[in-house]
Amino acid sequence: MTGPVNRLRPRRSCHAVPGSNPRFLEKAQGLPADQVFLDLEDACAPLAKPDARHTIVKFLNEGDWTGKTRVVRVNDWTTHWTYRDVVTVVEGAGQNLDCIMLPKVQDAQQVVALDLLLTQIEKTMGFEVGKIGIEAQIENAKGLVNVDEIAAASPRLEAIIFGPADFMASINMKSLVVGEQPPGYDADAYHYILMRILMAARANDLQAIDGPYLQIRDTDAFATVARRAAALGFDGKWTLHPDQIGPANEIFSPSQEDYDHAELILDAYEYCTSEAGGMKGSAMLGDEMIDEASRKMALVISGKGRAAGMTRTSKFEIPGA
Repeated sequence: MTGPVNRLRPRRSCHAVPGSNPRFLEKAQGLPADQVFLDLEDACAPLAKPDARHTIVKFLNEGDWTGKTRVVRVNDWTTHWTYRDVVTVVEGAGQNLDCIMLPKVQDAQQVVALDLLLTQIEKTMGFEVGKIGIEAQIENAKGLVNVDEIAAASPRLEAIIFGPADFMASINMKSLVVGEQPPGYDADAYHYILMRILMAARANDLQAIDGPYLQIRDTDAFATVARRAAALGFDGKWTLHPDQIGPANEIFSPSQEDYDHAELILDAYEYCTSEAGGMKGSAMLGDEMIDEASRKMALVISGKGRAAGMTRTSKFEIPGA
């Protein structure tokens, strides 16, 4: 690597766009999604994939993706399309690409292989080595069992993503509604899966992203599922329809009240630990005692708020001033 790369990009909404559809690719540039991924995998028919690679290169190079993380999802390593997906897209548009998304990751070596291929292309093309990140998608039982090793496989990794549709099929879950609870089960059938992904991500300073909800017209149900992931600590969720982007951005952002409170905690803690504030290890913010643990929790909320472009509406007053 030639310098530090920001791996913690905003990913509240990760919008999927078929790489073979120029109209959708054009429209996606104007949507308020944090991330847009141009899809060469499930959204592209096999016969459309070769042309879709070149379509994606054209739109990455000529489109206006300002403010968005630009990602291409290639096909998984068990297919014969993967290497050509990566070579064509990265050689053609590597300087206008932020990440490659690798689906159906089953072990760490699949991430390592992609890392090595990216490095070869970057060196050949004269690109900055290590700049292009990797997002790894967990879509079956083997991938989940190996998720700790996968999450630690490469410094390029930025996010671990849950792929519910293929995962549900891989474990024989009795539901045909992707992302919904199976009938006859009163608890949350996804809790273990999501927490397993979240722990692996956080242990390696990565983001955790929830997968799609396929009932695209039911925004209320989408919001319910998104709130579950947000409550656990996930950073964002896939969107398949423009109407899902707004709810995702809202749900994975802190409320104004929480954001303001987090910023006040940071200000208060910085003051109380300073020489002017008496270099105390803890202090009172109103009726609330704050300490180093409070600061760490506040950093999470303030970071999400700042990434979402929020502006604080409260100001810290120095005690006695």
